[in-house]
Amino acid sequence: MLSNMKVSGFQVLCFLLLLYVSHGEAWARYKFVVEEVPYTRLCNTTKILTVNGQLPGPTLYVHKGETIIVDVYNKGNHNITLHWHGVAQPRNPWSDGPEYITQCPIQPGKKFSQKIIFSTEEGTLWWHAHSDLWRATVYGAVVIYPKIGDTYPFPKPAAEFPILLGEWWTESIAKEYNIVDSGSDPNASDAYTINGQPGDLYNCSKSGTFNIAVHKGLTYLLRIINAALQDVLFFSIADHNVTVVASDASYLKPFSSSFIAISPGQTIDVLLEANQSPNHYYMAARIYTGVTAAGNPDYTTTTAIIKYSGKYTPSSSPILPSLPYYNDSTSFLNFTNSFRSLADKKYPIDVPKVVDVSLDYLFSVTPELSSTVASVNNVSFVNPAIDILQAYYYGINGVYDTSFPDTTLQILRHKTKVKVLDYNSTVEIVLRTTDGAGSSHPIHLHGYSFYVLGSGTGTFDNETDPSTYNLIDPPFQNTIAVPVKGWTTIRFKANNPGVWFMHCHFDRHMVWGMDTVFIVKNGNSTNGKLSAPPPDMPPC
Repeated sequence: MLSNMKVSGFQVLCFLLLLYVSHGEAWARYKFVVEEVPYTRLCNTTKILTVNGQLPGPTLYVHKGETIIVDVYNKGNHNITLHWHGVAQPRNPWSDGPEYITQCPIQPGKKFSQKIIFSTEEGTLWWHAHSDLWRATVYGAVVIYPKIGDTYPFPKPAAEFPILLGEWWTESIAKEYNIVDSGSDPNASDAYTINGQPGDLYNCSKSGTFNIAVHKGLTYLLRIINAALQDVLFFSIADHNVTVVASDASYLKPFSSSFIAISPGQTIDVLLEANQSPNHYYMAARIYTGVTAAGNPDYTTTTAIIKYSGKYTPSSSPILPSLPYYNDSTSFLNFTNSFRSLADKKYPIDVPKVVDVSLDYLFSVTPELSSTVASVNNVSFVNPAIDILQAYYYGINGVYDTSFPDTTLQILRHKTKVKVLDYNSTVEIVLRTTDGAGSSHPIHLHGYSFYVLGSGTGTFDNETDPSTYNLIDPPFQNTIAVPVKGWTTIRFKANNPGVWFMHCHFDRHMVWGMDTVFIVKNGNSTNGKLSAPPPDMPPC
């Protein structure tokens, strides 16, 4: 479906664009129909949950600072929610999407109109399901262009291509969720995918392999998204370096690399210069697991093809890139630690220098009886019966408690605990993963991006490690992979009131309880107060 797709200017892929007028504002309006459709991959046909029948789903195209409305119609057989990953949604957690955190799910046959407010983001983000494991097939790209009349901080590319890395299961996703919900690892995926296609290294997949046509001497922008459910991935293009220019809709100081390492939930924008001899070249992706192979890893490789235009005889088989080995933590850390915010006059940053709230969060995976439990500070999160945002806004007691610990508890608890933050307070969190669960944990914070001040392996030293923090040009991200048996320190200003989810973006860990919630209290001004709920919030 997306094979040979070329993106230039504003395109809307197979979905309705209308105008929404409210209070004198004109907002683009989109129709997302969640429905089950048959798809054939790896010689088998199975029904999967999709948006508008597409895999990946429709790409949203907006300009920085715009607001849109997405009408979500659930015509499937399961409850669903949609999350707009990395969109801060100022004062508007009502449309953020995580199930039982900011809303109850959209039930089959029902509709929810979500207001998506873009503010400071510029670059690439994405949207995905945020209930059960449905994001395995319910996801799509969000392209945020600069404001009208503005330009990129790099020369305009000849064309742009969203590159969505995913996973494919021949078995039903509902079955995989039941396995995970019981406390067990899901089966390994049967394939990784690039724009919904496994690539021609898999059975019955050659004809659908995604490919891009390029012209020698031109430069192209690849907007790469890791939509995989449970794996960090290495990605590379044979015989080509790429120039990394952005991550999580925030520009970086450009640097060249022969590969990228990208965590689930993360986006990375790269420039590809078509500077090699005309031929066919594979782009490829495969797993990075860390020190050990955690869970049931998929060691296969997905591919797509870069095809140079012109008259020539290509090699009998496309050239395959050399990817780092699955446990090459040195390559992973070296790449991740190369990120530096652009931090110039046009794209300034504002790293808070004084910390009001210091937190120490340990992310763990541990056995419990015959199953596996995940936790933050030894609290394994339990979804409530109604969403936390509704309970907070209406003052409903008994749904959650506000005693989430600032440091690790001695005994594991299964609770619905939240951390309350004062408006405009500066928060620093040392994220730690010392359980040896194999791969790094990609931690995502809803409602915010944060400055990544530093990271390291081994035990965090509160006396010496802060002296290594980058306070000059740290990257500004919404998802960060905390190293295996290591730590990462993040800092942000709590200036977005509401209820905001923090969780591991390995979905099995999220289901097992590696989650927590921040409630950011209202400020004094109107712009510092949580907005009122829309009239069509899904009922619980």
